Amino acid sequence: MSAMALAWQQFRFERKIFWRNPSAAFFNFLLPILLLVLIATAFSSDAEELEVLIPGVAGMGVLATTFTALAYNLTMLRDEGVLKRIRGTPMPAGAYLAGLIGSATLNAVLQVAIVVTIGNVFYGVEWPQDPMMLAGFTLLGVVCFASLGVAFSHAIPNEEAAPAYTNAIFLPLIFISGVFYSADDLPAALNAIAEALPLKHLIDGLSEAIVGGGGDVGAAAAVVAVWAVAGLFLAVRFFRWE
Repeated sequence: MSAMALAWQQFRFERKIFWRNPSAAFFNFLLPILLLVLIATAFSSDAEELEVLIPGVAGMGVLATTFTALAYNLTMLRDEGVLKRIRGTPMPAGAYLAGLIGSATLNAVLQVAIVVTIGNVFYGVEWPQDPMMLAGFTLLGVVCFASLGVAFSHAIPNEEAAPAYTNAIFLPLIFISGVFYSADDLPAALNAIAEALPLKHLIDGLSEAIVGGGGDVGAAAAVVAVWAVAGLFLAVRFFRWE
């Protein structure tokens, strides 16, 4: 079989594994949607809050389905010797990783689409004003956080430590990056940290695509792209199979 056919087979296999693991499906896919429904219902009468919340949860969904999922899964697969065994098979490394990352990418795209649809159908937020920009920032965010997730997996010592390590990044990041409220309301020190990290800029780009507002899209894309390049370098440079 060609490398592309093998990647497709691995992608299909990853989809089956994902949906047959209830905890992974819940925490990496359904939890952001649940948080959206709960918080959006509480602020359903506040249109401005909803216009902040929808892009914010969309950005959190990209983070959860790529960075968190890949960092945890690769650590588990490496710790249990699965990656080492796969490396010993005839399957090309690129085909395996393409299938694995492709599944995470599909989850991220579905997450953004579902969040935007829920925002429009149930809470009256307008459909994205610039669908192409929305797609572009979603894919840029996937590249950025998927590469950072692969890179971060190198720093996690073992499978037992993976939840603590990933949550130590995930939870503070979503609270300082404007997922549930505008990051402009944060103290200056926390806002400065958020400005240096990619999630806030991804959310800014998604917000501009969904509700508009005249934000600096170029600067947001540049910051996310820089983090993506750094993540790709670290992911490739330090990747190990065992």
